This record gives sequence, C-alpha cells and structure tokens, in this order.
Amino acid sequence: MHTEALLRRIGVEPGEKPSVDALSRIHEAYVDQVPYESIQYQLQPGTPLDLEETARRIIDREAGGYCFQLNGVLGLLLTELGYEVRMHRGGVQTVNRDGEVDASHLVLTVRGLAEDPERFWVVDAGLGDGLRSPIPLEVGTTHQAPFDLHLRRSEKTAGWRLDHDPRASLIGMDFEDAPVTLDAFTAKHTELSTNPESPFRRTASAFRRKPASIVVLRSVGRMETFADHVDTTIIETPADYFAILADEFNLPLPQYDAAQRDALWRRVWTQYKDFLAKTGAASG
Repeated sequence: MHTEALLRRIGVEPGEKPSVDALSRIHEAYVDQVPYESIQYQLQPGTPLDLEETARRIIDREAGGYCFQLNGVLGLLLTELGYEVRMHRGGVQTVNRDGEVDASHLVLTVRGLAEDPERFWVVDAGLGDGLRSPIPLEVGTTHQAPFDLHLRRSEKTAGWRLDHDPRASLIGMDFEDAPVTLDAFTAKHTELSTNPESPFRRTASAFRRKPASIVVLRSVGRMETFADHVDTTIIETPADYFAILADEFNLPLPQYDAAQRDALWRRVWTQYKDFLAKTGAASG
C-alpha cells in the first residue's frame, strides 16, 4: 500500500509516532474524507476482498468502502505507522436486523500508543454514522457530535457492545474480544457485495462523518443530522447527484463514463420511486 499517498488523500502529515492525538487525527480525517458507501456495488457486484486494491481505489477517488474495506485499509495503514492493530468479528443491530455476531462487521482495536502502550482503543470507520474518534476499550459514554455513544460489555458474546444514539441509523453493535485475521470476513464480504438481495446492492448510499454532523445520501435523498435539527433534500437531477458525490462525499468517480453515469442515475431514481411506492402502500 502507498502509505504516504493515502495520508495525503486524507490530509494527514506523515511522520507522527503512535499517540492518542495522532490516532485521533488519522481517524477523524479518514471518516471525514473517505465515505462509507455502496455506490460501488450498484452497477456490478463486488470483487474479492483485497485491501491494497481498495486502498488504491480510495486514493484515486474511485470508491470509498464499507466496514470490511474501510476498517481493513485503516488497520493496514495504522500497522504500517507502528500501531498494534487487531481485527474482531462483529455484528450490527438495526430495526431490521437483530445484530448477530456473525462477522458481518469488522471492528479494530489498537494499542501501542505512547501515553499508555498497553491500553486498547476502539477504532471503527465502518459504521457509517458511528465513531468520529477512537474511544478507550472500557465501559463509558462519549459524546461525538451530534451523537452520544455508550460502550459496555456485551450480552450477546464474550466481548463488547456499543449502544448508539437513538437518532442514528443503527441501534448498536457487538464485537468479540478474540482477535481474528482478515480471512474471517471473506465469506461475508462475498455475500454482502455480490448477492442482489444484499442491502448494499439494493440501495445506493453514502455516509460522511463531519466534525459536527452526519450527512447521508440514500438513493436520491440527502439527510444531514446536527445536534438540534435535521436537513433533508431530494436530489432531482443527475448533475446535482454527481456534484454531491464529488463535492460532499469526495467521490468524483473518474472511472465512470457517460453511459455508466446515466445507468447509475436511473438506478438510484428507481430506488427512490420504489421507496415511495412501498411507503405509500404501507400508509394506505
């Protein structure tokens, strides 16, 4: 992986030794500049989980990623910068999913920081509207604007539970104490990135974790959540859609030609119309 190119991509100067401040700067820059997204799976299924290839696509602004890709690349970057990084099997709970710890989510823990080399920190850039900064691996509540998050021992597994803010897109996330290798996630990556019924293939989405807000794009609906209000907008033209992807989510998609952009726009607009039809039927 081209470490310096990735650091330039997220706007972080190379050369800092592992510390709490350095880890926080890297994490915050990464979630601000590299979107959690499923745009990449709308026109074609996913390819095998290759972190160096994913890093190249992130650097070239061809894609962001989802948990396996984002945390995998971040873990590789931190390892090359001298941090001690571990991967853990996790599972996310939403209104439609019970949160089984089945390796459908990849979580990182990190230690080796100058201030306390044995203390572990939770690092997770793969929740979309989750952590902005790393948090200590210990029971406690943290405010990361605009949300409050609580970390405690898990009731589902020998591990930990992150309870998310009620306004977030997910309820919580559990992960195991035991470390694993990237191989533990390859089967789930294949399933989630290739199955036409996977939520990552059914709906085009992108998330960006800004300093004081969360901005989310689902099909053609843009929503930004602040501490005291939520802004929502429907994007009505392909020009606006691709401008938002480029300018707000750092996804100019240079590899897409005119035909592919037209196909993607028609797909996301169809997703929005299907959503309206379902919600209309449900309300009726």
